[in-house]
Amino acid sequence: MTRRRSTSRFYRWSRPIMGTIALLGALETTVLTVVKLTNNIAAICPTEGCDRVLTSPYATAFGLPLTVFGFLGYAAMTVFAFAPYSFDPEDNRRRRDRIERTTGWALLVGGAAMAAFSGYLTYVLVSELHEFCPYCFASALFSFGLFGLAVFGRDWEDAGRPLFASALVAIATLVGATGLYADISPSVAATPESVSETKQAPRAVTTESGTAEIELARHLREIGARTFGAYWCPHCYSQKQLFGREAFEIVEYVECDPRGANAKPEVCRRAGVRAYPTWEINGQLYEGVRELDELAELSGYSGNTAFRHSLRSVM
Repeated sequence: MTRRRSTSRFYRWSRPIMGTIALLGALETTVLTVVKLTNNIAAICPTEGCDRVLTSPYATAFGLPLTVFGFLGYAAMTVFAFAPYSFDPEDNRRRRDRIERTTGWALLVGGAAMAAFSGYLTYVLVSELHEFCPYCFASALFSFGLFGLAVFGRDWEDAGRPLFASALVAIATLVGATGLYADISPSVAATPESVSETKQAPRAVTTESGTAEIELARHLREIGARTFGAYWCPHCYSQKQLFGREAFEIVEYVECDPRGANAKPEVCRRAGVRAYPTWEINGQLYEGVRELDELAELSGYSGNTAFRHSLRSVM
């Protein structure tokens, strides 16, 4: 009797727990999305590795921060978890039971997909990026927690069905994730033959350069400095906007995505590029968007520093 009562209590509380976890995940991804879009990732990262991970190619999908899709997933799981509580069990018991069954499967499918994708990204984090990102591991814990509760937090009539469905969803998610990032990571860069077929052009720079920007760009060119990026990368575009159209044409820019115009992914790979944008100045790599004042200091530039633009003005 005691065991049955404790099991029933676990089922009763599984949905509120899932909803709480999903809300925490939605809050985390909201904060990460805001700081990524405003180029303030370094402000919330306790370690340099965290900054590198959140600005790496794996942190973007379809030209948007990956956290946007994470937020949508957590938001959907929140709705699925709390949906049955919008009906009074005494007034409409049958309808509530139907909603519980439907959202139970939705929680299972969503949890399996999120857990599989988080597992893939965790593997990449450990095996390829070799960095520690507390937000990434927190999101992985949220995802696996949601999946575990979706499986064991309900009394399934046939335990084999949810396990089989979860396996199918996980396999499909892993195949999709592998395809999504196959061409983005510099470590799996395409050969020169495939690169020559790509034609994706970056966004046009719209800001105008001043004398100081042009002089800094010439200095960077003279000392052999270069910047690595990708045509779809919003942070790379912000860096270009800081220089302005005329000055950035002087800067040596290397396109890392094999689908981009004039791409040189093998050069990025040899240079050890792991995040976009990355500056190479005097043999040292500096990841992330850099204010022009900082680039001047890093490169030993001592000329005109009356720069027109700042990150605040180009966002």
